[in-house]
Amino acid sequence: MSTGLRSGQVAEAAGVNIQTLRYYERRGLLAEPERSNGGHRLYGEDAITALRVVKAAQRLGFTLEEVAELLEAGRHRHGRPVAGLQQRAAAKLAEVDAKIADLTTIRTALTAAVDAGCDDLTVCASSACCPIPFTDLAEENRHAGPCC
Repeated sequence: MSTGLRSGQVAEAAGVNIQTLRYYERRGLLAEPERSNGGHRLYGEDAITALRVVKAAQRLGFTLEEVAELLEAGRHRHGRPVAGLQQRAAAKLAEVDAKIADLTTIRTALTAAVDAGCDDLTVCASSACCPIPFTDLAEENRHAGPCC
C-alpha cells in the first residue's frame, strides 16, 4: 500500500485519540495497518468505519471484549448472518432494562429523601420516617420521632 491514511488522520476522522487507535490495534479490534517506507502506519478508509463501529457498540453498552467477539464472529460469517448478534443484543437490552429499574429505584429514594428534608445521613437513618432504604441494622435502630 503506497497510499493510505496516517494514524492522526484516522483518529481524527473517527473521533478518537491516537492512543485509543493503537490500543484497539493491540487488542485486535482493528487490523494491523500497512507501513510506509518510512515505517509510518498507513490505514485504509475501512479503519475509520471499524473505529466508529467499536465506539458505537461501546455507547450501546458492549464491553471491548464483547465487541471483539462480535467482530470476530462477523469475520467468519462468509456472507451468512452472524449467529448470536440478535441474542447478544437482546441480552444487552435486558441488562440495560435492569440498570434502568435500579436507577429508577435509586431516583425514587433520593427524591423522597430530598422531599423529606433529610440533611444528616446518621439522623435520617435513625428516624422512623427516613425514606432511604438502609440495611436491617438501620431498621432495628430506628426510633419514632420527628423526621430528619
